Amino acid sequence: MNALKAWIQRYQLASMVLLAVLLAVVLPLSLDIFRLNLVGKYLTYAFVAIGLVMVWGYGGVLSLGQGVFFGLGGYAMAMFLKLEASDPVATAIQSTPGIPDFMDWNQITALPALWVPFKSLPFSIAAVIAVPTLLAFVISYAMFKRRVGGVYFAIITQAVALIVTVLIIGQQGYTGGVNGMTDLKTVLGWDTRTDSAKYILYYLCVALLLASMVLCRWVQTSKLGTLLLAMRDKEDRVRFSGYDVADFKIFTFCLAAALSGMGGALFTLQVGFMSPSFVGIVPSIEMVIYAAVGGRMSLVGAVYGTLLVNAGKTYFSESFPDMWLFLMAALFIGVTMAFPMGLAGVWEERLKPWWKERRQALRDAAVKSPEELRAAAAPVASVATLPEGASAQSV
Repeated sequence: MNALKAWIQRYQLASMVLLAVLLAVVLPLSLDIFRLNLVGKYLTYAFVAIGLVMVWGYGGVLSLGQGVFFGLGGYAMAMFLKLEASDPVATAIQSTPGIPDFMDWNQITALPALWVPFKSLPFSIAAVIAVPTLLAFVISYAMFKRRVGGVYFAIITQAVALIVTVLIIGQQGYTGGVNGMTDLKTVLGWDTRTDSAKYILYYLCVALLLASMVLCRWVQTSKLGTLLLAMRDKEDRVRFSGYDVADFKIFTFCLAAALSGMGGALFTLQVGFMSPSFVGIVPSIEMVIYAAVGGRMSLVGAVYGTLLVNAGKTYFSESFPDMWLFLMAALFIGVTMAFPMGLAGVWEERLKPWWKERRQALRDAAVKSPEELRAAAAPVASVATLPEGASAQSV
Protein backbone atom coordinates (compact mmCIF):
# COMPACT_ATOMS: atom_id res chain seq x y z
CA MET A 1 0.00 0.00 0.00
CA ASN A 2 2.80 2.39 0.90
CA ALA A 3 4.58 1.51 -2.36
CA LEU A 4 1.45 2.31 -4.36
CA LYS A 5 1.02 5.61 -2.53
CA ALA A 6 4.64 6.53 -3.18
CA TRP A 7 4.26 5.65 -6.87
CA ILE A 8 1.15 7.83 -7.16
CA GLN A 9 2.95 10.73 -5.50
CA ARG A 10 6.04 10.24 -7.66
CA TYR A 11 4.13 10.56 -10.92
CA GLN A 12 1.58 13.11 -9.60
CA LEU A 13 -1.21 10.79 -10.68
CA ALA A 14 -3.71 12.14 -8.15
CA SER A 15 -3.51 15.68 -9.53
CA MET A 16 -3.60 14.41 -13.12
CA VAL A 17 -6.68 12.28 -12.41
CA LEU A 18 -8.36 15.29 -10.82
CA LEU A 19 -7.52 17.38 -13.89
CA ALA A 20 -8.81 14.62 -16.17
CA VAL A 21 -12.12 14.50 -14.29
CA LEU A 22 -12.44 18.26 -14.56
CA LEU A 23 -11.72 18.33 -18.30
CA ALA A 24 -13.52 15.17 -19.36
CA VAL A 25 -16.55 15.18 -17.06
CA VAL A 26 -17.20 18.42 -15.18
CA LEU A 27 -16.67 20.96 -17.97
CA PRO A 28 -18.59 19.06 -20.71
CA LEU A 29 -21.54 18.64 -18.35
CA SER A 30 -21.57 22.24 -17.14
CA LEU A 31 -20.78 24.24 -20.30
CA ASP A 32 -22.64 24.68 -23.56
CA ILE A 33 -20.93 23.72 -26.81
CA PHE A 34 -19.78 27.29 -27.55
CA ARG A 35 -17.98 27.67 -24.21
CA LEU A 36 -16.66 24.12 -24.36
CA ASN A 37 -15.17 24.87 -27.77
CA LEU A 38 -13.45 27.88 -26.20
CA VAL A 39 -12.01 25.64 -23.49
CA GLY A 40 -10.80 23.27 -26.21
CA LYS A 41 -9.02 26.19 -27.87
CA TYR A 42 -7.41 27.11 -24.53
CA LEU A 43 -6.20 23.54 -24.09
CA THR A 44 -4.32 23.71 -27.39
CA TYR A 45 -2.21 26.46 -25.80
CA ALA A 46 -1.61 24.16 -22.83
CA PHE A 47 0.56 21.95 -25.06
CA VAL A 48 2.93 24.90 -25.40
CA ALA A 49 2.78 25.57 -21.65
CA ILE A 50 3.78 22.03 -20.64
CA GLY A 51 6.57 22.18 -23.23
CA LEU A 52 7.80 25.34 -21.53
CA VAL A 53 7.73 23.53 -18.19
CA MET A 54 10.19 21.05 -19.67
CA VAL A 55 12.50 23.45 -21.47
CA TRP A 56 12.29 26.40 -19.03
CA GLY A 57 11.33 24.94 -15.67
CA TYR A 58 13.47 21.80 -15.88
CA GLY A 59 16.00 22.70 -18.57
CA GLY A 60 16.59 26.27 -17.44
CA VAL A 61 16.29 27.58 -21.02
CA LEU A 62 13.77 30.37 -21.57
CA SER A 63 12.33 30.41 -25.09
CA LEU A 64 10.34 33.43 -26.26
CA GLY A 65 9.56 31.97 -29.67
CA GLN A 66 7.34 28.96 -28.97
CA GLY A 67 4.63 30.54 -31.09
CA VAL A 68 6.74 29.65 -34.13
CA PHE A 69 6.39 25.93 -33.47
CA PHE A 70 2.71 26.29 -32.57
CA GLY A 71 2.15 28.09 -35.87
CA LEU A 72 4.14 25.61 -37.94
CA GLY A 73 2.10 22.71 -36.61
CA GLY A 74 -1.07 24.66 -37.26
CA TYR A 75 -0.04 25.56 -40.80
CA ALA A 76 0.91 21.96 -41.58
CA MET A 77 -2.61 20.83 -40.70
CA ALA A 78 -4.17 23.87 -42.35
CA MET A 79 -2.46 23.07 -45.65
CA PHE A 80 -4.13 19.66 -45.77
CA LEU A 81 -7.52 21.10 -44.80
CA LYS A 82 -7.21 23.93 -47.33
CA LEU A 83 -6.38 21.53 -50.15
CA GLU A 84 -9.40 19.42 -49.27
CA ALA A 85 -11.59 22.54 -49.29
CA SER A 86 -10.15 23.57 -52.68
CA ASP A 87 -11.32 20.67 -54.81
CA PRO A 88 -12.11 21.50 -58.47
CA VAL A 89 -15.86 21.51 -57.84
CA ALA A 90 -15.72 23.97 -54.95
CA THR A 91 -13.29 26.25 -56.81
CA ALA A 92 -14.89 26.05 -60.23
CA ILE A 93 -15.37 29.83 -60.41
CA GLN A 94 -11.63 30.47 -60.02
CA SER A 95 -9.30 31.14 -62.91
CA THR A 96 -7.44 27.97 -61.94
CA PRO A 97 -9.76 25.47 -60.24
CA GLY A 98 -8.25 23.02 -57.77
CA ILE A 99 -5.87 25.37 -55.95
CA PRO A 100 -6.48 27.45 -52.78
CA ASP A 101 -8.31 30.72 -53.35
CA PHE A 102 -5.46 32.96 -52.16
CA MET A 103 -3.17 31.39 -54.75
CA ASP A 104 -5.67 32.20 -57.47
CA TRP A 105 -5.92 35.79 -56.22
CA ASN A 106 -2.13 36.08 -56.47
CA GLN A 107 -2.17 34.74 -60.05
CA ILE A 108 -0.53 31.40 -59.26
CA THR A 109 -1.68 28.94 -61.92
CA ALA A 110 -0.43 25.62 -60.50
CA LEU A 111 -0.15 24.04 -57.09
CA PRO A 112 3.41 24.61 -55.75
CA ALA A 113 5.53 21.50 -55.29
CA LEU A 114 5.79 22.21 -51.53
CA TRP A 115 2.03 21.80 -51.21
CA VAL A 116 1.67 18.54 -53.12
CA PRO A 117 2.62 16.15 -50.23
CA PHE A 118 0.04 17.80 -47.99
CA LYS A 119 -2.73 16.17 -49.98
CA SER A 120 -2.03 13.15 -47.77
CA LEU A 121 -3.41 13.20 -44.21
CA PRO A 122 -0.74 10.83 -42.78
CA PHE A 123 2.00 13.01 -44.25
CA SER A 124 0.36 16.12 -42.81
CA ILE A 125 0.10 14.56 -39.34
CA ALA A 126 3.76 13.56 -39.50
CA ALA A 127 4.68 17.09 -40.63
CA VAL A 128 2.83 18.54 -37.62
CA ILE A 129 5.51 16.93 -35.41
CA ALA A 130 8.48 16.76 -37.78
CA VAL A 131 8.57 20.33 -39.11
CA PRO A 132 8.62 22.13 -35.72
CA THR A 133 11.04 19.54 -34.32
CA LEU A 134 13.41 19.91 -37.27
CA LEU A 135 13.47 23.70 -36.99
CA ALA A 136 13.97 23.44 -33.22
CA PHE A 137 16.87 21.04 -33.76
CA VAL A 138 18.58 23.39 -36.23
CA ILE A 139 18.21 26.39 -33.91
CA SER A 140 19.19 24.60 -30.70
CA TYR A 141 22.09 22.69 -32.24
CA ALA A 142 23.56 25.91 -33.65
CA MET A 143 23.14 27.75 -30.35
CA PHE A 144 23.75 25.20 -27.61
CA LYS A 145 26.79 23.60 -29.21
CA ARG A 146 28.36 27.06 -29.07
CA ARG A 147 27.19 27.50 -25.45
CA VAL A 148 24.81 30.31 -26.29
CA GLY A 149 22.18 30.48 -23.59
CA GLY A 150 20.40 32.66 -21.09
CA VAL A 151 19.07 36.00 -22.26
CA TYR A 152 20.93 35.69 -25.58
CA PHE A 153 19.02 32.55 -26.50
CA ALA A 154 15.72 34.19 -25.51
CA ILE A 155 16.49 37.14 -27.81
CA ILE A 156 17.41 34.80 -30.66
CA THR A 157 14.11 32.92 -30.35
CA GLN A 158 12.28 36.25 -30.48
CA ALA A 159 14.19 37.11 -33.65
CA VAL A 160 13.22 33.75 -35.16
CA ALA A 161 9.56 34.43 -34.34
CA LEU A 162 9.78 37.81 -36.07
CA ILE A 163 11.53 36.35 -39.12
CA VAL A 164 8.99 33.54 -39.56
CA THR A 165 6.09 35.99 -39.18
CA VAL A 166 7.52 38.31 -41.83
CA LEU A 167 8.17 35.34 -44.11
CA ILE A 168 4.61 34.06 -43.80
CA ILE A 169 3.11 37.48 -44.43
CA GLY A 170 5.47 38.22 -47.33
CA GLN A 171 4.77 34.97 -49.17
CA GLN A 172 1.08 35.70 -49.52
CA GLY A 173 0.62 33.59 -52.61
CA TYR A 174 1.88 30.49 -50.82
CA THR A 175 0.72 31.04 -47.22
CA GLY A 176 -2.34 33.25 -47.41
CA GLY A 177 -0.42 36.25 -46.10
CA VAL A 178 -1.72 38.26 -43.16
CA ASN A 179 -5.19 36.70 -43.48
CA GLY A 180 -3.83 33.19 -43.09
CA MET A 181 -5.75 30.11 -44.16
CA THR A 182 -9.48 30.23 -43.60
CA ASP A 183 -12.61 28.30 -44.50
CA LEU A 184 -11.26 24.99 -43.17
CA LYS A 185 -14.38 22.86 -42.79
CA THR A 186 -13.80 19.16 -43.36
CA VAL A 187 -11.36 16.33 -42.67
CA LEU A 188 -11.73 13.56 -45.29
CA GLY A 189 -15.30 14.69 -45.82
CA TRP A 190 -16.10 14.85 -42.08
CA ASP A 191 -17.66 18.23 -41.22
CA THR A 192 -15.81 19.66 -38.21
CA ARG A 193 -18.36 22.44 -37.67
CA THR A 194 -21.13 20.25 -36.22
CA ASP A 195 -21.71 19.97 -32.48
CA SER A 196 -20.85 16.28 -32.43
CA ALA A 197 -17.58 16.96 -34.24
CA LYS A 198 -16.72 19.69 -31.75
CA TYR A 199 -17.25 17.27 -28.86
CA ILE A 200 -15.05 14.67 -30.55
CA LEU A 201 -12.27 17.17 -31.23
CA TYR A 202 -12.48 18.43 -27.65
CA TYR A 203 -12.07 14.95 -26.20
CA LEU A 204 -9.27 14.23 -28.67
CA CYS A 205 -7.49 17.34 -27.42
CA VAL A 206 -7.98 16.32 -23.78
CA ALA A 207 -6.71 12.79 -24.43
CA LEU A 208 -3.59 13.96 -26.27
CA LEU A 209 -2.89 16.60 -23.63
CA LEU A 210 -3.07 14.06 -20.79
CA ALA A 211 -0.90 11.63 -22.75
CA SER A 212 1.66 14.38 -23.32
CA MET A 213 1.67 15.20 -19.61
CA VAL A 214 2.26 11.54 -18.74
CA LEU A 215 5.17 11.46 -21.20
CA CYS A 216 6.69 14.63 -19.76
CA ARG A 217 6.24 13.37 -16.21
CA TRP A 218 7.99 10.13 -17.14
CA VAL A 219 10.92 12.17 -18.47
CA GLN A 220 10.97 14.26 -15.29
CA THR A 221 11.14 11.22 -13.01
CA SER A 222 13.80 9.46 -15.07
CA LYS A 223 17.56 9.91 -14.85
CA LEU A 224 17.29 12.44 -17.66
CA GLY A 225 14.97 14.58 -15.53
CA THR A 226 17.47 14.52 -12.67
CA LEU A 227 20.24 15.57 -15.04
CA LEU A 228 18.07 18.38 -16.40
CA LEU A 229 17.58 19.78 -12.90
CA ALA A 230 21.28 19.43 -12.17
CA MET A 231 22.11 21.13 -15.46
CA ARG A 232 19.73 23.97 -14.66
CA ASP A 233 21.28 24.61 -11.25
CA LYS A 234 24.94 23.69 -11.82
CA GLU A 235 25.63 23.39 -15.52
CA ASP A 236 29.41 23.40 -15.22
CA ARG A 237 29.37 20.62 -12.64
CA VAL A 238 27.27 18.42 -14.97
CA ARG A 239 29.64 19.18 -17.83
CA PHE A 240 32.70 18.32 -15.73
CA SER A 241 31.01 15.03 -14.80
CA GLY A 242 31.36 13.94 -18.42
CA TYR A 243 27.90 14.75 -19.79
CA ASP A 244 27.27 16.77 -22.93
CA VAL A 245 24.99 19.50 -21.63
CA ALA A 246 24.14 20.71 -25.12
CA ASP A 247 22.51 17.38 -26.00
CA PHE A 248 20.15 17.63 -23.03
CA LYS A 249 19.14 21.15 -23.99
CA ILE A 250 18.60 20.15 -27.61
CA PHE A 251 16.38 17.25 -26.55
CA THR A 252 14.16 19.32 -24.27
CA PHE A 253 13.88 22.13 -26.81
CA CYS A 254 12.86 19.69 -29.55
CA LEU A 255 10.37 18.00 -27.21
CA ALA A 256 8.78 21.36 -26.41
CA ALA A 257 8.64 22.19 -30.13
CA ALA A 258 6.92 18.89 -30.95
CA LEU A 259 4.31 19.47 -28.23
CA SER A 260 3.73 23.01 -29.51
CA GLY A 261 3.24 21.74 -33.06
CA MET A 262 0.67 19.24 -31.84
CA GLY A 263 -1.20 22.01 -30.07
CA GLY A 264 -1.16 24.14 -33.21
CA ALA A 265 -2.65 21.34 -35.31
CA LEU A 266 -5.45 20.78 -32.78
CA PHE A 267 -6.09 24.53 -32.72
CA THR A 268 -6.52 24.55 -36.51
CA LEU A 269 -8.94 21.62 -36.34
CA GLN A 270 -11.09 23.17 -33.62
CA VAL A 271 -11.09 26.80 -34.73
CA GLY A 272 -11.02 26.30 -38.49
CA PHE A 273 -8.28 28.72 -39.46
CA MET A 274 -4.61 29.56 -38.93
CA SER A 275 -2.91 32.92 -39.36
CA PRO A 276 0.48 34.54 -38.62
CA SER A 277 -1.06 36.26 -35.59
CA PHE A 278 -0.33 33.07 -33.64
CA VAL A 279 3.32 32.89 -34.69
CA GLY A 280 4.85 36.21 -33.70
CA ILE A 281 6.49 37.64 -30.60
CA VAL A 282 3.33 38.68 -28.74
CA PRO A 283 1.63 35.25 -28.73
CA SER A 284 4.96 33.63 -27.84
CA ILE A 285 5.29 35.85 -24.75
CA GLU A 286 1.68 35.13 -23.81
CA MET A 287 2.49 31.43 -23.88
CA VAL A 288 5.32 32.01 -21.41
CA ILE A 289 2.83 33.81 -19.18
CA TYR A 290 0.64 30.69 -19.11
CA ALA A 291 3.51 28.64 -17.69
CA ALA A 292 4.58 31.40 -15.29
CA VAL A 293 1.10 31.83 -13.81
CA GLY A 294 0.52 28.11 -13.46
CA GLY A 295 4.02 27.35 -12.21
CA ARG A 296 6.98 26.65 -14.43
CA MET A 297 7.88 23.51 -12.48
CA SER A 298 4.44 21.90 -12.61
CA LEU A 299 2.79 20.25 -15.62
CA VAL A 300 -0.65 20.31 -14.02
CA GLY A 301 -0.12 23.88 -12.87
CA ALA A 302 0.76 24.95 -16.41
CA VAL A 303 -2.60 23.63 -17.66
CA TYR A 304 -4.50 25.43 -14.91
CA GLY A 305 -2.51 28.58 -15.62
CA THR A 306 -3.42 28.39 -19.30
CA LEU A 307 -7.10 27.98 -18.49
CA LEU A 308 -7.05 30.80 -15.92
CA VAL A 309 -5.28 33.34 -18.13
CA ASN A 310 -7.42 32.64 -21.19
CA ALA A 311 -10.64 32.55 -19.19
CA GLY A 312 -9.65 35.90 -17.70
CA LYS A 313 -8.91 37.26 -21.16
CA THR A 314 -12.33 36.15 -22.42
CA TYR A 315 -14.17 37.52 -19.37
CA PHE A 316 -12.37 40.86 -19.34
CA SER A 317 -12.72 41.37 -23.09
CA GLU A 318 -16.45 40.65 -22.90
CA SER A 319 -17.15 42.71 -19.77
CA PHE A 320 -14.60 45.51 -20.11
CA PRO A 321 -13.79 45.85 -23.82
CA ASP A 322 -12.03 49.20 -23.39
CA MET A 323 -9.61 48.21 -20.65
CA TRP A 324 -9.30 44.44 -20.70
CA LEU A 325 -5.62 44.57 -21.68
CA PHE A 326 -4.83 46.62 -18.57
CA LEU A 327 -6.76 44.19 -16.39
CA MET A 328 -4.88 41.24 -17.88
CA ALA A 329 -1.56 42.99 -17.28
CA ALA A 330 -2.56 43.72 -13.68
CA LEU A 331 -3.56 40.07 -13.19
CA PHE A 332 -0.24 38.80 -14.48
CA ILE A 333 1.88 41.30 -12.53
CA GLY A 334 -0.07 40.66 -9.34
CA VAL A 335 0.17 36.89 -9.59
CA THR A 336 3.88 36.84 -10.40
CA MET A 337 4.74 39.30 -7.62
CA ALA A 338 2.63 37.60 -4.96
CA PHE A 339 3.35 34.02 -6.07
CA PRO A 340 6.71 33.76 -7.88
CA MET A 341 6.28 30.00 -8.35
CA GLY A 342 2.76 30.34 -9.73
CA LEU A 343 -0.37 28.51 -8.71
CA ALA A 344 1.55 25.30 -8.14
CA GLY A 345 3.82 27.14 -5.72
CA VAL A 346 0.80 28.34 -3.74
CA TRP A 347 -0.38 24.76 -3.38
CA GLU A 348 3.01 23.29 -2.47
CA GLU A 349 4.20 26.05 -0.13
CA ARG A 350 0.99 27.18 1.57
CA LEU A 351 -2.14 25.15 1.00
CA LYS A 352 -0.59 21.70 1.18
CA PRO A 353 1.29 22.29 4.51
CA TRP A 354 -1.84 23.88 5.98
CA TRP A 355 -3.94 20.89 4.89
CA LYS A 356 -1.45 18.42 6.40
CA GLU A 357 -1.39 20.30 9.70
CA ARG A 358 -5.17 20.37 9.82
CA ARG A 359 -5.46 16.63 9.14
CA GLN A 360 -2.88 15.89 11.81
CA ALA A 361 -4.74 18.06 14.31
CA LEU A 362 -7.95 16.19 13.56
CA ARG A 363 -6.18 12.86 14.07
CA ASP A 364 -4.72 14.02 17.37
CA ALA A 365 -8.13 15.16 18.55
CA ALA A 366 -9.74 11.85 17.54
CA VAL A 367 -7.13 9.62 19.23
CA LYS A 368 -6.60 10.17 22.94
CA SER A 369 -3.42 9.29 24.78
CA PRO A 370 -3.25 6.23 27.13
CA GLU A 371 -3.17 8.54 30.19
CA GLU A 372 -6.37 10.21 29.03
CA LEU A 373 -8.00 6.83 28.45
CA ARG A 374 -7.05 5.61 31.98
CA ALA A 375 -8.32 8.85 33.52
CA ALA A 376 -11.60 8.46 31.69
CA ALA A 377 -11.91 4.83 32.85
CA ALA A 378 -11.10 5.57 36.54
CA PRO A 379 -14.62 6.73 37.62
CA VAL A 380 -16.11 3.62 36.06
CA ALA A 381 -13.71 1.40 38.02
CA SER A 382 -14.46 3.17 41.32
CA VAL A 383 -18.19 2.70 40.82
CA ALA A 384 -17.63 -1.00 40.09
CA THR A 385 -15.84 -1.52 43.47
CA LEU A 386 -18.42 0.17 45.71
CA PRO A 387 -19.65 -1.84 48.75
CA GLU A 388 -22.79 -3.82 48.30
CA GLY A 389 -25.89 -1.68 48.86
CA ALA A 390 -24.04 1.64 48.45
CA SER A 391 -24.74 4.09 45.63
CA ALA A 392 -22.49 6.45 43.73
CA GLN A 393 -24.38 9.47 45.08
CA SER A 394 -23.88 8.37 48.71
CA VAL A 395 -20.20 8.08 48.11
